[in-house]
Amino acid sequence: MRTYALTAALVLTALSVPAAARDALPAGFVYLRDIDASITQDMRYASRDNFVGHPLPGYDAPECVLRREVALALSKVQADLAPANLSLKVYDCYRPTRAVVAMARWAKDGALDQPTKRFFPALQKRTLFASGYIATQSAHSTGTAIDLTLVRLPAASAAPFGPAAAYGPCTADAAQRAPDSSIDMGTGFDCFDRRSHTGNGAILAEQKRWRGVLLAAMRRHSFKNYFREWWHFTYAGAMPDQRYDFPIVPRPGQ
Repeated sequence: MRTYALTAALVLTALSVPAAARDALPAGFVYLRDIDASITQDMRYASRDNFVGHPLPGYDAPECVLRREVALALSKVQADLAPANLSLKVYDCYRPTRAVVAMARWAKDGALDQPTKRFFPALQKRTLFASGYIATQSAHSTGTAIDLTLVRLPAASAAPFGPAAAYGPCTADAAQRAPDSSIDMGTGFDCFDRRSHTGNGAILAEQKRWRGVLLAAMRRHSFKNYFREWWHFTYAGAMPDQRYDFPIVPRPGQ
């Protein structure tokens, strides 16, 4: 009965999305806030707190956009987590192809690593392709991939990000990294390092446990993890493989 009621509620939510919001996106795409506003959003590529150091092309608003089926599945994960006073927090969702191109250009530009070296403390940025952390094509551009983590409820606010601050590497203790109110998973988001591999054995037992909680919750609703990145999941349902390049713009009325 609970499963039926949840499914009915999700369908009703999808149908009640304002027409203006639906019309702002290609057919089949939705703003996650219109499906489940309880999921926390911290859209890093619309900010300066990312490995490139500035907002990426196409991220004209800090909004999570996904294919409708993926957003509905993610809302089911959120509902499962709620009794444990946990919530999802998304870092990246649909990614315009132009942003993928910009990432590749940055990795190959030959400039010094230092401004964002904290994201890849043991690597050189020119090696990030060969290491499997950046690709010339991304499942994010299909609207079926998502980067996320867990936060405890009630959700706490993180300290503001300081672009000029000297934060520790993404592999350091959580208190030394850039501010993030999420549960400590052993590394920060977008940490291009072996410690970010989902099954890495060098992290603390508690950090392993939380990775397991996230992995299990996502698997229950057809999300598959990328083994090099504990935060990266792709929806495993039958979905179109087309990649898109439309910009992420503010939700109508916002």
